[in-house]
This record gives sequence, C-alpha cells and structure tokens, in this order.
Amino acid sequence: MAQLWGGRFTKETDQLVYNFNASISFDQKFYKQDIEGSVAHVIMLARQGILTNGEKDEIVKGLTSICEDVENGTLKITGEYEDIHSFVEANLIDRIGDVGKKLHTGRSRNDQVALDMKLYTRSEVLVTDQLLKELLETLIEIMEKNIDTYMPGFTHLQKAQPITLAHHLGAYFEMFKRDRLRMKDIYARMNYCPLGSGALAGTTYPLDREYTASLLGFEGPTLNSIDSVADRDYLIEFLSALSTIMMHLSRFSEEIILWNSNEYRFVEIDDAYSTGSSIMPQKKNPDIAELVRGKTGRVYGALMSLLTTMKGLPLAYNKDMQEDKELTFDAIDTVKGCISLFNGMIGTMKFNNAIMEKSAMNGFTNATDAADYLVNKGVPFRDAHGIIGRLVLYCIQQNKSLDELSIEEYQKISPIFESDIYQAISLETCVQKRLTIGAPSEKAMQKVIASNKAYLAEEFEMRKERD
Repeated sequence: MAQLWGGRFTKETDQLVYNFNASISFDQKFYKQDIEGSVAHVIMLARQGILTNGEKDEIVKGLTSICEDVENGTLKITGEYEDIHSFVEANLIDRIGDVGKKLHTGRSRNDQVALDMKLYTRSEVLVTDQLLKELLETLIEIMEKNIDTYMPGFTHLQKAQPITLAHHLGAYFEMFKRDRLRMKDIYARMNYCPLGSGALAGTTYPLDREYTASLLGFEGPTLNSIDSVADRDYLIEFLSALSTIMMHLSRFSEEIILWNSNEYRFVEIDDAYSTGSSIMPQKKNPDIAELVRGKTGRVYGALMSLLTTMKGLPLAYNKDMQEDKELTFDAIDTVKGCISLFNGMIGTMKFNNAIMEKSAMNGFTNATDAADYLVNKGVPFRDAHGIIGRLVLYCIQQNKSLDELSIEEYQKISPIFESDIYQAISLETCVQKRLTIGAPSEKAMQKVIASNKAYLAEEFEMRKERD
C-alpha cells in the first residue's frame, strides 16, 4: 500500500479501511492535471530559491516521463496506490531518487486535489461549451432551411397559433445559448488557483502564488486558504448548469418523441439513431431521445448528491468531499455523450413539412387572428372573442375548419364578416404579419438568425489557448 503518510501510525491500516479510503480507482482520471500542477509548483519553488535549478530540472524531467509512460501504456496506474498523488510521487522517487521527495515541499494533498479538480473541471467546461456550440450550429442550419415551414404552436399540448419550424427551434437555440453563457460564468468564477493554500493555513515557505497561478492559466490565486481547500461551489455550479442542459435536451427529446409518433408524424428519425422491436417488425423507436430524457435524472442525482454531501461540513477539508469526483465525472461524461448524440440525431432527422402545415390548418390555430380581424372592423376584443368561440363550436359540430366555412356560415354568426376573412386567417397571413422581434414572421426570423450567426462566429474570452 503506497501512502504519503504513516509516521504517526504504529500499525498498518486495515485492508478494508484502505480500500474504502482510497480514491485511485477514479481520481486517476486527472493524472495529467496532477502532473501539470506539480510541474508548475516545482518551477515556482526553484524561482523562489526553495529548490535549485538542477533539482527543478530533474523533477520536471521525471514528471514528464511519468506522463509520457502513462499515455503510451508502459506505466499502469494500479490499486496499490492510495490516490493519484501518491502514484505520481512514488513513481517519481523510484525514477530520480531522494530529490523526488522534495516535490511536496510547501504543498498539502488538500490544496493539491483542489487544484487537480479545478484544472480538470475547467477543461471540461470548455469541452462542454464547444459541444453546445456545435449543437447551436446544427440548429441554426435547420432554422435557415425552415423559415417558411408552417406548423402549429402549442400551449397545454393543444394547438394554439400557427408558427414556423424555424421559430419553434429558435426557442431551443435560446436555451442552449443561455447554457453557453453559464459555462462562461462558471469559468470566470472558478478560475483562481488554490495551490499554495496548504492543508488550510498556508505555509511558512516563501511561495509565489501569483506566479504559480499565472503558469497554470488562472486569473490569480485564491484569497483565503481555508476556503481554497473547502470550496466545491464551482462543482455545484457546474453540475447545476449540466442539469439545466439536460433539462433542455429532455424537453426537446420529449417533443421529438411526440413528433415521431404515428399520431403526429412531424419527423422521421434516421435509422442510425433509431432501434426496432424484437417482436413487432413495424416499430421504429426513438431510443436516443428516450435515453437522453432518462439520463436527465442521473445528472440531477449528481447535483443533489453533492449538495447533500456539502450541506453539513465544517471548515476546512473533510474526507466527505472525496465524494465529489465519481458523480461529477459521471455527470460530465453523461452530458457530453447526450449532447453529441442529440446533435447527430437532429442533424439527420427529416421533417415532414406538409404534415406539419396541414396540422396547423386543422387545429383552429388561426382563431386569434379571426378575432383580430373583427377588432380591426371595430368590434371590441371581448365581443370578438365570444363570436369566434361560437364559430369554433359550430366548426366542431360540422367537422370543419375555419378556412372551410362559407361566407354565409360566417355571416350567420356575425354580419361583420366579409370575403376578406379568408386572407386574414390564412397561415401565411397569420405568421407573416407578426413582425415584432422574436415573432415567427420571415422578416423577424431573418434578423434573429443573422444575430445568432454573428454570435456563433465569436469566441468567448474564456477560450484561451488551452486544451
């Protein structure tokens, strides 16, 4: 059992206790970050005269060789080590001897793991942001092609008013755009370096924390050593943002599942993103959309688990906080996989434009516009609302749409109606006369699409030259 401690103890840790305490099975995920942080720490120690340049060079060379050997498979990370920190340090000492024991000077595992997790999470924020950007690029491409694809808009899952497919998908564009803004906010708030905080009270060594922070691409050092090792707010924020992303994906998936049903037939999901039935040969199931919807609860669970873990912890570091890793790693991997698969699914999905347009025509989605027609003829809106309500009831009884009524049938309800009612309630008129920004008309949508394309051409300030 390779451990970084033991002088205080007179007998070996029980094997079950050791296994329960160990984190190597999951924290090996950030071996690169551990080595990156160690290299920066050693460079700073030499600059401050705590190590010689020769010692620095020897340690950096040893750390670099460990990283290379892990990546090429000649060095395996095994369970004989308690955590990734002991793995790196033990292998370093094996390779370069006693000088490797100086690596931990002025550092604790508490600020070391805080750094590793921040470096790893910061990188994953950038990866998530890029995946969201790719999803937005797919959406904007579909929107551009469907500015004049008419469909019903819904409230309460009932047809409400006619819109376009571009307008409907534009709502999801705004959601995922906000998700990217959350990535930017999280990155900015978390981008301060905890290294040099020690166990909780700093160190007597003359460390240059500003220099270490700059080497690792941080804005600066954290300003309270207790908070530095006790803080997991950035993970809670990230998990909250990931949960919101999954909520948006789940809502979108729910609609695709409905649209894919025989009752709607608005879309056809590509074979590559569908599955069949083992018993019913006619089935083509929207499994990817259903799995995305289902995995949303998994990510929510990670957020609630970490919130629950942190809620009663006194300052500073407590071993409970080791529970942040597995669930965060799983949530990150889940969300990244869901965004990628969802993007592929909608990018290959076919939209049945004629069926969507027919659905919009047959659901009284133009009833509001019929009421507006009467208002423009001088009828008070409340009276107009009642007249159109009676018309809709008549249509239901006669199994007709508003478009199919004769002018005589209109005038039986109200003599105000004239032959121009048909133009007033056509799908094209209902959509295209809605010209305010954010509305579904072609003119309004062209402005929004142009604005969003310009937004996608920008790079967030957080996207520094780092991977």
